[in-house]
Amino acid sequence: MTIRNDAEVIGLISVAHGTSHFYHLILAPLFPWLKVEFGLSYAELGFLMTMFFIVSTIMQAAAGFWVDHSGPLKVLFFGVGMLAVSAVVLAFSNGYWTLLIGACLAGLGNGVFHPADYTLINRRVSPERVAHAYSMHGVSGALGWAVSPAVLVAVTTLYDWRTALLVASLIACVILIILFARRHILMGSQEQRDIEESARKNTTVLSLDFLKLPMVWMCWGFFFLSALALSGVQSFAPTAMQLLYDLPIALTTTAYSTYMLASAGGMFIGGFIAVRAQFPERVIAVGLVLASAISILIAMTLLSGSAMMTLFIVMGFCVGIAGPSRDLMIRAATPKEASGRVFGIVYSGLDSGLAIGPLMFGLLMDWKMVPSVFIMIAVFLILAILTAYRVGDSNRAHQLVKNG
Repeated sequence: MTIRNDAEVIGLISVAHGTSHFYHLILAPLFPWLKVEFGLSYAELGFLMTMFFIVSTIMQAAAGFWVDHSGPLKVLFFGVGMLAVSAVVLAFSNGYWTLLIGACLAGLGNGVFHPADYTLINRRVSPERVAHAYSMHGVSGALGWAVSPAVLVAVTTLYDWRTALLVASLIACVILIILFARRHILMGSQEQRDIEESARKNTTVLSLDFLKLPMVWMCWGFFFLSALALSGVQSFAPTAMQLLYDLPIALTTTAYSTYMLASAGGMFIGGFIAVRAQFPERVIAVGLVLASAISILIAMTLLSGSAMMTLFIVMGFCVGIAGPSRDLMIRAATPKEASGRVFGIVYSGLDSGLAIGPLMFGLLMDWKMVPSVFIMIAVFLILAILTAYRVGDSNRAHQLVKNG
C-alpha cells in the first residue's frame, strides 16, 4: 500500500471517529438551556447521558458481530447516518421523552465506531503505519470532544439550542457524504475483498469462543477503569477545580477543552513512541502514573490556581501519550478471525465506564467530598496500569507459545 493510500484511509476513519466523539457531548453543553426549556432536574439531565452510553455499550458489543458478518464499511455508514438522525430528533423535541429517544438513537449510532474503525485500520493500513493510524484515530476523538462544546454553545448563543442541534446533524451528513464518495478507498482492492470474503465464509461469525480468552476481559477492564477516570475529568473536574481553588467559572469551563487538546497532542507524539516501544504497557504506565500524580497534587490544593490549570493540561498530555500504545496492546491480544467481535466487546468497557462514572463522581460532589474527585481519578488510572501489565504479560506468553 502507498503512503498516500494509507494517509487517505487514516484521514477518512479519523474524521468519522471525531464525529462520534463530537456526539458524545451533543447534550451536555446544552443542559442549561434544556433545563429551562423543559423544567428538568439535574438527575433527569444526567439520565439522558446515562442512557446514551448504556445503548452505546450494548450496540458496541453487537456491532462487533455485525462487522465480522457484513464488513466494517456498511456498519460505519449506519453509525454516521444514525448520529445525523438523532440530532434532528433532539432538535425537534417537545418533551423529556423525545429527548430520551434522541439520546438513545445517538447511542445507537455511536456504538458502531470502534469495531468498524479498528477493523478498517487493521485491514486497510500498512502494518508499519498502524501505530500512526491509532495515534491519529485517538487525536481525532480528542479533537471531537474539544470542539463539540465550543460549536454547540456558540451556535446556541447566536441562535438557539435547536439550531445548534441541526448544525450537528448537518456536520454528520457532510461526513457521511464524504465517506460514501470515497468508499472505494475504504473498500480496499479486489484481492483484499476476496480474501476477507473467504475468511468470513470459513468463520462462524456467531461463535462466542473468543469470550473465553482472559485477555479479552483484561482489555475490557482496562478500558472500563480508564473510562471511569475520564468520566471524572469530563463531568465534574472543572466544577471541582472552581470550588477547590475559588477560580472564575469562565476560566474553569475552558479546562476540559484545553485538557483534550493537550491529550490530542500527546496522542500524536505517542504514535511515534509506540512504533519503537517493545513493551507498550511501560509507555502506558509512565503516562498514567504521571497523570495520576498530577491529579493527586491538584486534590491537595498546594498550588496556585494558575499552576493547577497548567498541570491539568500536562495531565491531559500524559494520558494522550499512552493512547497509541494502548491500542497496539489491544491489537496484539485480538484474534484476527474475530477482530470485530473483540473490539466491540473490549471497547464496550469504555462506554460502560462513561455511563457509570458520572453517577459515582456526582455523589462525591453531592457529599461535598470535592478533593475525592481527583483522588478517585488517580485511583482508577493506577488500577488501569495494573490491567495493562496483565495484558502485556499475557500477550508475550501467547507469542512464546505460538512461536513454539
